[in-house]
Amino acid sequence: MTLVEFIAPLKKASLRDRILAVLYFSHRYENLNSLTVEQIRASLKRARVPKWSKVNVADVLAKSGEHVDSPGIQDGRRLWNLTPTGIAHVQDMLKLPTAEPEVEHDIGSLASLIAGIGDPEVKGFVEEAVKCLRVNALRASIVFLWAGTIRTIQTRLLQHGAPKLNAAIKKHDPKARTVRTIDHFAYVRDKITLLAAQELGDYDKNEKDTLEEGLNLRNRCGHPGKYRPGIKKTSGFVEDMISVVLR
Repeated sequence: MTLVEFIAPLKKASLRDRILAVLYFSHRYENLNSLTVEQIRASLKRARVPKWSKVNVADVLAKSGEHVDSPGIQDGRRLWNLTPTGIAHVQDMLKLPTAEPEVEHDIGSLASLIAGIGDPEVKGFVEEAVKCLRVNALRASIVFLWAGTIRTIQTRLLQHGAPKLNAAIKKHDPKARTVRTIDHFAYVRDKITLLAAQELGDYDKNEKDTLEEGLNLRNRCGHPGKYRPGIKKTSGFVEDMISVVLR
C-alpha cells in the first residue's frame, strides 16, 4: 500500500487527521517512529494533499493535544510521533485492525533485522512478512517468513561446497538432483534441506526439530484449508525463526 492509497479515504478529513495519518503510515509501514515538520510536509506532498505547501504543520501539531508527542530534537529539528491515543484515533478513523501486543513485538523484532539483511531476496521476504503482520494476515506472514528463513539456510549450505552439500542431501534423498546454485534448491524438499543442514553441522538436532515444526506450520498455512494460526502460535514461529536462523 502506498501513502496516496492510505490517505485517500481522508479527502474530506481535517488537516489534523491527515497529518496524524501520515505519522501512522510512517510508523507502521516505513519503520519511521517519528518525523520532523519538514518530513511531514514532504509526506503531504507525496500523498497529493491539496495546498500541502501552505499547511502550517507545526501549528497543527501544537494543537493536536494528546494525539501527538515530541520525543526530542534531531539535527536541530523537533521530532513528532503519535501517542497511543493518536494511534487509536487513526485506527478508528480508517477502520484499521488493532494489533495485539505480541504482534507489535514481532513487527519490531523483524523490522530491526531488515536493515542488516544483505540478501535482497531474504530482505524482501521478511519485509513482506512484516507487512502481513501489520494487517493481521497471520497465515501469509508465516509463509513469507519461512521463505526468508529457508533461503538463508540454503545460502549457508552452499558455502560448504557442492561435494559436501550434495553428499549430505543424497544421504537423505538418494534421488535428489545435484545442487550447485541457489536455484537448484527448488528441486530439493525443504525437509531434506533441513536434514542436510544438520548433517553439515549448521544446526543441532534441537534446532533442526524446531525448524521442522516451523516448516509444518508453514505447510498448514500455505495450503488450502480451514486452519488459522492464532497470535501466540504466530509469535512463537517468529521467535523461533529469528533465534535459530535470522539473528
